[in-house]
Amino acid sequence: MLTTLKCAIAGLVVFGFCVGQASVAEVPANVQAKAKTLAWIGSDPVVVEAVKEHNAHLSPEASSMTNETWKGLTILDKFVRSFSKNAVVEHLKEKQDPAVSELFISGADGTKVAFFAKTSSWSHKGKDKHELPMQGEVWFGDVEVDDSTGVEQIQVGFPVLDGETPIGSVVVGLALDKLGS
Repeated sequence: MLTTLKCAIAGLVVFGFCVGQASVAEVPANVQAKAKTLAWIGSDPVVVEAVKEHNAHLSPEASSMTNETWKGLTILDKFVRSFSKNAVVEHLKEKQDPAVSELFISGADGTKVAFFAKTSSWSHKGKDKHELPMQGEVWFGDVEVDDSTGVEQIQVGFPVLDGETPIGSVVVGLALDKLGS
């Protein structure tokens, strides 16, 4: 079961978790706490500018990419590497939290802007992990063993904000063994 939390978007998203829903109790406190400490990513100026640029100028190769084609590409493919070897990734890796097992940023259309490692899907359009952040909500997934990293984690999705407007999404995988209790 996917758990969502409504998040009041207050200026520079300080993660005003709206804790009025019973489902919040299903998300461990240490996961909620770590998610709050990572909220800055969604309003980081480097991230916001990269998402704005992606939304405004999607390349022909990105426009024609499908999830099926994406799955067939290797991590060494030039197109794939362009998302893991860019200024946004370098900027975020300088600030990387050891509990983050994966991170990917998507534009408004659900396609990738940047990631630490190749994702299972090129586009998360239509998936709660992208769609709920695009509505200004925070999304929590179930505990899983991630296909791309092999790490037991829980994913958390939150909006990339241009002011108070969601323009993309950030999904981080939080490694459960690195969170403590």
